Amino acid sequence: MSTRLVHLVFDSADPPRMAEFWADALGWAADVELPDEAEAMPAGFSYPGPAAVPLVFVSMPKPKAAKNRVHLDLTSSSLDNQAAQVERLLQRGATHVDIGQCDVPWVVLADPEGNEFCVLEPREIYRDTGPVAAIVVDCLDPGVMSAFWTQAAGWPVARSLDYLIALRSATGEGPFLELLRSAEPKLVKNRVHLDVAPPPGGDNHAEAERLERAGARPADVGQGDQPWIVLADPDGQEFCVLTAR
Repeated sequence: MSTRLVHLVFDSADPPRMAEFWADALGWAADVELPDEAEAMPAGFSYPGPAAVPLVFVSMPKPKAAKNRVHLDLTSSSLDNQAAQVERLLQRGATHVDIGQCDVPWVVLADPEGNEFCVLEPREIYRDTGPVAAIVVDCLDPGVMSAFWTQAAGWPVARSLDYLIALRSATGEGPFLELLRSAEPKLVKNRVHLDVAPPPGGDNHAEAERLERAGARPADVGQGDQPWIVLADPDGQEFCVLTAR
């Protein structure tokens, strides 16, 4: 069998507020019926599918303590559109943030709970991704990580550079998953993580064992007895193997 990328999950002090912020940022719809878990995904999205990776916000009162190792890059259609997006996001609760980016053409912001993200200048490679250009994962060795995540996400390599390897759905839809070289080691539990799941008829326990053979290891983040399985990838970054869907 196999697994596919189905969610990007954020620890959050206020899941409904965060889902509403990100739904507004991306032009998506928010589901905020539950106080301790909320979602943002495109209206009418056929879940799960390659055209988008829904965002899920789960209640976690512990405050953010370090720069996230996983972040979103957002697209823009022109420099004027980039500037307008930045201004609109600032009005809705985002803030400028300095992560050492110096003079770059993209703009680094943080959402209302401090999660970093970038609003990119127009780039041809992202013209058909939708509002999310890429999910970017900092890691020590993109080569090792790409070998693992092609198996975990079910996405092949779409682009390979010295400092970055990008995966994308084989259908050519939706965002990239970009594995970005970083010299900074992982020190704390990630506040943003990926979820994968097998298709209908699959067994997530069997898939977790397959991914352990590919380089993952069991991880304990205090999850207790749950139907999903928490693993860490070869870089030590937590992710979940959900039940079939």
